[in-house]
Amino acid sequence: MVKPIDEIVHELKKKYGKEFPPIVRGHPAVFRMLIQTILAARNTDENALAAAKELFSKYQTPEQISKAELPVLEKLVKRGVFYKVKARSIKKLCELLISKYNGRVPKTMEELVELPGVGRKTANIIMSYGYGKAVGIAVDTHVFRVVNRIGLVNEKTPEKTEFALLKIIPQKYWLDFNRLFVDHGRETCFAKKPECNKCPVSRWCDYYKNVFKKAN
Repeated sequence: MVKPIDEIVHELKKKYGKEFPPIVRGHPAVFRMLIQTILAARNTDENALAAAKELFSKYQTPEQISKAELPVLEKLVKRGVFYKVKARSIKKLCELLISKYNGRVPKTMEELVELPGVGRKTANIIMSYGYGKAVGIAVDTHVFRVVNRIGLVNEKTPEKTEFALLKIIPQKYWLDFNRLFVDHGRETCFAKKPECNKCPVSRWCDYYKNVFKKAN
């Protein structure tokens, strides 16, 4: 069944707001967003925010982080899993920003995904929320779960999910898509026990039709 993308986006905007969040302004804010997004990988929002707060309480710039001792960085970001890997990636990333980009976060997808610890999801977040450029769709755990559950696509990995979405989602929705489906995943379409009776797009959802209705 082909899903009515316009109607789905319209209903989610009615529930979660029509306005795209303000683009962060200035290099320091974009750099902070980049680091926080790296820390958020396979982590809870709470842990990622706490780790970023600890890190930036001591170091604020790529220059400062690049000169920091690795054990110190590890201790500062010790929230959630893979903190040693993330600390090492962040240090290398900052070194590269200084040596290649004059301490600035690059503004293209191609350059971003070459940075240590940065995949397509992180790069898409920076391009969308940092620079206001619709070049892709950031697929995090919420987006991955919700779009596959609804049946917009049927893919096994976030990267394949993004490429499948780019084929069916009009580009005019790319900037909004991540934040709408993240909000929906956080507030309604939970990983466990989604609140299908409160869902504004349930009438187009495969899970609602094939699982929830049969169980209720």
